[in-house]
Amino acid sequence: MLIRALFWLSALAASAAAIALIMVTAVIWSDLPATSVVQDIRLKEPLRVYSVDGRLMGEFGDERRITVQIEDTPRDLINAVLATEDDRFFSHHGVDPLGVLRALITNLKSGQTRQGASTITMQVARNYFLSREKTYTRKIKEALLAFKLERELSKNEILELYVNKIFLGHRSFGFQAAAAFYYNKPLAELTLAQLAMLAGLPKAPSSINPVSNPVRALERRNYVLRRMQGLSLIDDAAFEKASTAPLTAARHRQEIEINAPYVSEMVREHMFSRYGPLAYESGFRVYTTIDSRYQKTATQALIQGLLGYSERHGYQGPAGYIDPVKITTPAGRVEALSQYRAVAGLIPAMVLRPGGDALEVLTAEQEFTSIGYEGWRWTFRSPSQILHPGDVVYLSRSVRDTLRLAQVPKVQGALISLNPSDGSIMALIGGFDFAKSKFNRATQALRQPGSNIKPFIYSAALEKGFTPATVVSGAPVVIEDNVGGDWRPQNYSKKVFGPTRLRKALSTSLNLVSVRLVRALGVDAVRDHLEKFGFDRSRLPNGLSLALGSATVTPMEVARAYSVFANGGYLV
Repeated sequence: MLIRALFWLSALAASAAAIALIMVTAVIWSDLPATSVVQDIRLKEPLRVYSVDGRLMGEFGDERRITVQIEDTPRDLINAVLATEDDRFFSHHGVDPLGVLRALITNLKSGQTRQGASTITMQVARNYFLSREKTYTRKIKEALLAFKLERELSKNEILELYVNKIFLGHRSFGFQAAAAFYYNKPLAELTLAQLAMLAGLPKAPSSINPVSNPVRALERRNYVLRRMQGLSLIDDAAFEKASTAPLTAARHRQEIEINAPYVSEMVREHMFSRYGPLAYESGFRVYTTIDSRYQKTATQALIQGLLGYSERHGYQGPAGYIDPVKITTPAGRVEALSQYRAVAGLIPAMVLRPGGDALEVLTAEQEFTSIGYEGWRWTFRSPSQILHPGDVVYLSRSVRDTLRLAQVPKVQGALISLNPSDGSIMALIGGFDFAKSKFNRATQALRQPGSNIKPFIYSAALEKGFTPATVVSGAPVVIEDNVGGDWRPQNYSKKVFGPTRLRKALSTSLNLVSVRLVRALGVDAVRDHLEKFGFDRSRLPNGLSLALGSATVTPMEVARAYSVFANGGYLV
C-alpha cells in the first residue's frame, strides 16, 4: 500500500514538473523573436567616409566588421571552427545532446566547469538576440531560440551569421575583420596556421589573442590543429607544418588614408541627424567631394603656416616636465612620455641634455637623438638658455627625416577650397589638430573679413553704373556719432590720397574710397547686394563700418561668395 502511494506521488510530482516545464517553455517560446525578425538578421557595420577618389577618411561605429559570404570563406577556416566549437553542427538541430552529455561528464570529472555545450547555433542565438547573463532562463531561451533558428534558416545561413558576428578581440567582429586586424590580409590569403589561430579565438578573444597573449594563443592554435587532425580534416603533413609555423600576427588597423577629420565629423553629424544610431551600424559608405591630393596639400599648408607663425613669435617654453631623478630608465621615461600625445605630426620628447650647441632628447618613439644648431636656431637662444633636463618638448620631422625643435601653436587657423563651378568642397581643414579642438573653424568660426569684403562692395558699385575708371574722392571723411564719438576712418598706410579711379582704389585697398562708396550707394543697398553672394544679412552691420569688413562671416561663406566671381555670377 505504501509503495503504491509513493508510486502515485512520484508520478504526480513528475507530471507536475513536466506541466511546469511545458508552461515555462511556452512562456519563454512566446517571448522569442518573431519569425520575420529571425529571417531578417542584419549585421552591424560601421559608417565609413571616403574621398572622391575612394580613400578612407573616417570610420564611426563600435564594431569593426567586414562581412564575407559563406561561399567565399576558406574551407580550412570552416573546418577549424567546426572542429573546435561544434563538430556535430551538421547533424544536430540546434542543441547537441551528445555534446551536453560529454560536457557534463568532463565537468563532473574535473569538479569545475571546464567545457561548455553551446553549439554554433546557440552561440548565434546568444550573440544576436540574448544578453550575456549566466542564468538558467537565458540558457533555456538560448536552446529554444537555437531550435527556432534551425527551423527558419539553413545550416550555411547560420554558419555565415556566426562567421560574421562572433567577437574576436580588439573591436574585431567576424573573421574577415579579425584577419585584417591581426594579419592585414583578407581571409582568402591566410595560411592554415593563421586560420587555426583565428578559429581558436572565440573561447577567450580578449585574453588569448596573439597580440595580448602570444604564448597562450599559440597553445590554443595548436589545440585547434590537433582537433582538425583528430577529425581527419587535415593530414599529418599539414598538421606538422602548421603547428610549427611561427606566430605572425600583429596589430594592424585599417589606416585612415587621408587626414580629414573635420570633414568626416561633418558627415557623421549629417548622417546621425538623418538616421540616428542606425548611422553607425548600417554599413553606410559616404563618398564626399574631397580630393585627396588637394586635402593633403591643404593640410600641410595650414599646419606649416601655423607652425611658422608660431615660431616667428618666439619660443613658448616646454610643454611639460618628467623628473629625470625619479624616472631613470629609458623604458620608464618613454612610458611617462606616453601621456603626451602627438599633435598634428609633432612628436613629444624628453630633454636629456640641453647643451650650448646641441639638444639631446629621448622621443616617445624610443629614439635617442641630438638636435644641432639648424634644429633650434629659430629660438634665437641656445638650448641651455631655454630648456632643462626633464622638460617635455615637441619635435617636427622634416622630409629628410631629421628632427627639429617645434611647438604647438597657440594660434588657430582654417582652410577651405571650393570648386566654383558647382560649390563642391575640394579640401577643408577646420583647425590645427582635431583631437585638440573639434571646433570647425572653416564652417563655424565667425570672423571679420576685413578688406576681403571690398570686391563685393565694388561689384555693387558696378551694378549701379560705376565703372573701373570712375573717379571717387579719397579725401578724409568724418562720420558723426552722438553716442560713441566721431569716427574718422583711415587708410592702412595712414596716407591720404586725392581723387582715385575705382580700379586703383580696389587694387590698393583704400579704406576711405570704400567708405565713400558705401555712403554713396546706401548701406541698405549694399547689404541687399551682399546677400546675393550668400552672406547672412543679420550679421552685416547697418552702418558705414561695413565698408571695412566689420561683418561677421565664416571662411565657408567667403569662399562661396568668391566662387560667384569665378563662375560667371552663379551662387553655388
